[in-house]
Amino acid sequence: MDLLDDERIDQLQSQGVRLIQSKTVFAFSLDAVLLAAFAEVKKTSRVVDLAAGNGAVGLFVAPRTKGQVTLIELQPRLADMAQRSVALNGFEHVDVHRLDLKDASRVVANDSVDVVTCNPPYFKVQPGSVQNPNQHLALARHELTTDFKTVCEVTAGLLKYQGKAFFVHRPDRLAELLSTMVAAGLAPKRVRFVHPKAEREANMVLIEGIKAGKPDGMRILPPLTVYGPDGHYGAEVTRLLYG
Repeated sequence: MDLLDDERIDQLQSQGVRLIQSKTVFAFSLDAVLLAAFAEVKKTSRVVDLAAGNGAVGLFVAPRTKGQVTLIELQPRLADMAQRSVALNGFEHVDVHRLDLKDASRVVANDSVDVVTCNPPYFKVQPGSVQNPNQHLALARHELTTDFKTVCEVTAGLLKYQGKAFFVHRPDRLAELLSTMVAAGLAPKRVRFVHPKAEREANMVLIEGIKAGKPDGMRILPPLTVYGPDGHYGAEVTRLLYG
């Protein structure tokens, strides 16, 4: 596998999945691992990962299904990294498309998908807001080319009736996230907060939504704590990373 000068190959040991990373362009972080683990993927699930980056979430769920897994990523460099990682792992049931996620229905039929995952840009673009000077990272982290409303509308279009969506985002936007999902026809069903330490506020939230689901019945799951008192990963995160 040919690598560019700034690239390396990392492995998620718990899944045996290898991924091409770049310290200057993009590298997955724990939120991708947690989202992939949170997503309920069955043996035949048809999966789409929106805003796929270098392919981490889609590649991490790929071993759990024999159904097609499609990665949608706007940035050419990241899409290329994802495509090479697909080849690196020999995943014949995974395809990558360099495409704006709003145009996902060009390559995946609406009402045909069992599971949609998305680790979207977290930060709104507002006057005076500070953005990462690295354009690759700015596009991945800030709502420069898409927003959560668009993500939800596209997700609802792709999903079958009762299909499931799985998102990771920031807790400080939770009220907006839930109302946006409901407006798009995605009923929030499971919410799990992620805390860096037991005594710290949550800095991530995982959300499951069901297309055309009943409006009630949302469950708040037990929190996930990343680090234990000794500063090392807790038991659950250790299992997710290393098996």
